[in-house]
Amino acid sequence: MTPSTPSPGTPPDDKPPELGSDAVSLLEGSTFMVSDARGDVPAGAVGGLFHDDTRFVSRWELTVGGGRPQVLTSGTVDYYSAAFYLTNPALDGLPAQSLSIQRYRFVGDGLHEKLTVKNHLNRPVHVELRLATGADFADLFEVKDRIPKKEGESRTLRDEDHCLVTYEYDHQLFRAATKVHSSSAGVIETDDLVFHLELEPRGTWSTSILVSVHVDEQVMEPVHEEFGETEREAGRVLRKWRDEVPRFQGPDSFRHVYEKSVVDLAALRLTADVEGNDYSLPAAGLPWFMAIFGRDTLITSYQALWVGPELAKGALIALAALQGTEMNDFKDEEPGKILHEIRFGELTTLGLKPHRPYYGTNDATPLWLVLLSEYWRFTGDDVTASSLRDNAMRALEWIDRYGDLDGDGYVEYKTRSSQGLVNQCWKDSWDGVQFADGTIPDLPIATCEIQGYCYDAKVRAAELAERVWGDPALAERLRTEAKALFERFNRDFWTEARGGYYVLGLDATKQQIDSLTSNMGHLLWSGIVPEDRAKTVVQHLFSDVLFSGWGIRTLSELDAGYNPIGYHTGAVWPHDNSIAAMGLARYGFRDEANRIALALFDAAAYTDQRLPETFAGYARPDSRFPVRYPTACSPQAWATAAPFLLLRAMLGVDARDGRVTCDPNLPRELGRVFLHGIHAFGGHIDVEGEGSTGRVSPTA
Repeated sequence: MTPSTPSPGTPPDDKPPELGSDAVSLLEGSTFMVSDARGDVPAGAVGGLFHDDTRFVSRWELTVGGGRPQVLTSGTVDYYSAAFYLTNPALDGLPAQSLSIQRYRFVGDGLHEKLTVKNHLNRPVHVELRLATGADFADLFEVKDRIPKKEGESRTLRDEDHCLVTYEYDHQLFRAATKVHSSSAGVIETDDLVFHLELEPRGTWSTSILVSVHVDEQVMEPVHEEFGETEREAGRVLRKWRDEVPRFQGPDSFRHVYEKSVVDLAALRLTADVEGNDYSLPAAGLPWFMAIFGRDTLITSYQALWVGPELAKGALIALAALQGTEMNDFKDEEPGKILHEIRFGELTTLGLKPHRPYYGTNDATPLWLVLLSEYWRFTGDDVTASSLRDNAMRALEWIDRYGDLDGDGYVEYKTRSSQGLVNQCWKDSWDGVQFADGTIPDLPIATCEIQGYCYDAKVRAAELAERVWGDPALAERLRTEAKALFERFNRDFWTEARGGYYVLGLDATKQQIDSLTSNMGHLLWSGIVPEDRAKTVVQHLFSDVLFSGWGIRTLSELDAGYNPIGYHTGAVWPHDNSIAAMGLARYGFRDEANRIALALFDAAAYTDQRLPETFAGYARPDSRFPVRYPTACSPQAWATAAPFLLLRAMLGVDARDGRVTCDPNLPRELGRVFLHGIHAFGGHIDVEGEGSTGRVSPTA
């Protein structure tokens, strides 16, 4: 095997050591900010204020009397806001904890920060408050790789009369600016806003710092002024979303996680303009993936279909509008292919990165077809399903013509781009696909779950051809192709080793990549596993070497590359487990599906009711609580939406032929679970379950 090196799929640092494990992240749409617990972004840190993949604030440090304030407490209030309560250190002539320093932060199209200083002494206090600022306009890829290198022209303009600092940057087609303005008078020293405070006994001083973001001719001003806003547009959008999502009644432990997921998914939503119409769809995750992703966006939309079907519709239409049209090696693009991700920073604008958009993923295309089918099954939206027929046909052609590189009937991947991802399945880190002995396979690679997706896509597309598109000949052809894929897959991807299991994939020579992985759960979900093999697969998934007690590990403990804190080599991913739970329910293993669901809901209780992107694969008896993966995104879309799919699996909710069914298998300790206002077929229904008894009724 040829050695491989880390690629763009290597997980980036999320909250680096210089920001601390208690770093504070805020987001709204394509704007987000990451700081330390004081609210600071030190120079050189991987943090700051970002908008559309560009860092508009790279330094944001507050000092009082020349010293760094001490943290009393801090944290998020709303998804777009945070509060930092600080006090002064001991200074010359000023005892420690004489002052209260409050920083109220609001992110959205810019930054609004309220600074308040209160004097608790019975005498006047004279003290300097200094906010050091900076803007490097680094592309997100430069920040992630910690190699900001700007070749354009930078300017800093200082207007002391208005306490305004303006940073400008120009590089060929890319132009950006940041304006930092204080509502109170101050002095500008280099790039610092300096305030010489004269505080009366028990007196208070405050100012508002406003940061506006400029891209070309577009100017974004901060949109928030207070906590819990409901009148501004972002607040109205959140309120509308929360008013329309189903209401959950059941155990508090489940309700808290459900409600947290509802708010997080609202925060992660982006808007895409397609032919003059705006569509909502989920971004992948904070902080580095606040962008449209193919795989992540599609899976999240599938998980949340009964909660908000408009996200699925938005994902389908937006991704169809960006469907590949040509052979482009730099972008790994082919006709009919669904993109991997799209970016808007300087490097992509100038064509130095292939991400506008980049197509290096082999699972997004069949997953788009799966979501199209599931959306239609739950909504009966024949109009959308018909309007996307041509895109579906191009996706099907891609599977057979471009996805299958050597004509063997399997979809393989091999990057053609100098900056392409080595692995183009969901385990897309450089070492995410490996043999049981830890060696890295040669490309091209056909992973097992992608074949399952393609099988399911063809089965589902056949139904659409027959029921919506009026093409019985196409339906018959697709079912024939799906059957043939089913048969050869179960011949080539099965091994009798270890008691029989599905291997991770096939390498360039069609040798089985024989590691034991969680991908088998995806095979159950897609339905490509014969009934007589399902029990064996389930036994592997719940063996001690794969099931940690918190969930199914990505790689078994018996494989040489296993690492409980390896990104795709032993960690536990909630979205991966939610898909497995749906697969288990599909094959009748309802108690096993419940084991996963209960474990993940338990895990969320340790992480503020929010499931992170992934957590370590340590065994539950050893760790006692789930250990968060050090660079996990949070919130992250398909982890955020995982509880929705887990609830669906437990309640046995499905939609077919214009009706919703409920076949619950709820553990006794959960009692009654009630979902009020599930979205289905253009209306709303209620679903109720207790034990094995379920009821579906129109929403009153």
